[in-house]
Amino acid sequence: MIFSAFGKAVMQLSDPRFRRVLWLGVALSIALLVGCYAGLLWLIEAIDPGSFQIPGVGPITWLGDLLSWGSLFVMLFLSMFLMIPVASAITSMFLDDVANAVEDEYYPHLPKPPAVSFWDAARDTVNFLGVLIGANILALALYVFFPFIAPLIFFGLNGFLLGREYFQIAAMRREGREGAKELRQKHRGTIWMAGCLMALPLAIPLVNLLIPVLGAATFTHIYHRLAGTSR
Repeated sequence: MIFSAFGKAVMQLSDPRFRRVLWLGVALSIALLVGCYAGLLWLIEAIDPGSFQIPGVGPITWLGDLLSWGSLFVMLFLSMFLMIPVASAITSMFLDDVANAVEDEYYPHLPKPPAVSFWDAARDTVNFLGVLIGANILALALYVFFPFIAPLIFFGLNGFLLGREYFQIAAMRREGREGAKELRQKHRGTIWMAGCLMALPLAIPLVNLLIPVLGAATFTHIYHRLAGTSR
């Protein structure tokens, strides 16, 4: 079921609605990361590192340059771990379009679900973004202490988070928030395994940017199989 759902999602990547959501997610994610870096630079300027002095030596004029360049490398390092979580969270605001495209193609016998309001989508996005970023930052510490199982931690954690979120988005459209939660808990093992499949390409540059769209499409298929609404 999982691989069949994933295959159908890949086959539909040429759909214009898929591409629109993909580029929106990538563009907004890059803008957010650039904004965070600009805020970090502003904070460094506000601290005014050039005002620091060492008794007997004088002002440390090079400290500001060191912090600025250091912040650049820090942001580049963090972006390797946070780009996909951020893209996944932001793209989740537009995944209703992906689910609609999947249902138009594969489940035309079903009635149209009620549209998700912008504010509900924005609230879920903020919550998802906070959980994803917080969990992945905490995982950085685990990578240091347990380097030999770091890949397992990365894929297991992100598989759980991606599966939980994408299934919730797919199911909530037709089951409501509580109904989606009950269905997710009932099939948590299948959903986690499917989420781990979504997490595998996260280590492949450029390919990993497709994961939010592929994940939404894959879990739409999985939801319909689990709910018994597919033909």
